[in-house]
Amino acid sequence: MAKPKEFPKQSQSQPRKEYKMHPQPEIIRADYKGSGKLKDKVALITGGDSGIGRSVAVHFAREGAHVAIIYLNEDEDALETRKLVEKEGRKCFIIEGDLRKEAFCISAIKTCISEFKKLDILVNNAAMQFPQDKLTQIAARQLKKTFQTNIFSYFYITKAALPHLPKGSSIINTSSVTAYRGSHHLLDYSSTKGAIVSFTRSLSANLASKNIRVNGVAPGPIWTPLIPATFDDVSDFGADTPLGRAGQPSEVAPAYVFLASQDSSYITGQFIHVNGGEIIGG
Repeated sequence: MAKPKEFPKQSQSQPRKEYKMHPQPEIIRADYKGSGKLKDKVALITGGDSGIGRSVAVHFAREGAHVAIIYLNEDEDALETRKLVEKEGRKCFIIEGDLRKEAFCISAIKTCISEFKKLDILVNNAAMQFPQDKLTQIAARQLKKTFQTNIFSYFYITKAALPHLPKGSSIINTSSVTAYRGSHHLLDYSSTKGAIVSFTRSLSANLASKNIRVNGVAPGPIWTPLIPATFDDVSDFGADTPLGRAGQPSEVAPAYVFLASQDSSYITGQFIHVNGGEIIGG
């Protein structure tokens, strides 16, 4: 089990680009062949600068979609994601800002629509975590920041996007295995991920009559920049899964492709569990 990194109280998360990852995460398999599942669709991905978000952006591009990504302050990471998307022959528009602010979320949607003239897929993926071993160590400021980033932003950006989402569009929310089994040192983070599950199921029922599908992905231990940024010891990260290893972003993103495409046209309110074989309810 990975050992939590010691953060000062009230600390801000470090920019992910400062962390050296060995090995580097696999963003997309070299043999992944796109088949036009998302041809000429437009997708907006929050937290799209690295990790799972970057992988989703590149997979969407290989399937024919144009992509907009929202990121907080990791400029180099965002530019690298844009480079990878453009390498697939698709457009990528990057938007920097704080998703905790509803005004920014409204502005970001307007910017996306101005650039691409439409929106077909919304992926809520941005998140942060601050491990603490005891509930008493979670300061009010940390609690507020985690909830504002991990679940409030989902409400804000989705609310702003809804008027622009046509029939047949797709909303995909990123939860976590911790929403289903908890995490002893990620109390606030796992709580927000549980809220995302309820948000997804409730919104799916709310939008079903409009033929807008709302689903989610609940990853287990995935090798992303958030892991070495959060934990000091990652030597056995993912070793406690049935498959005995951490997953790669390239092994998660195809689930988003499926949920974004017409292959999942009769699926809403559901979660795909990409977690290395851990059996959980829901």
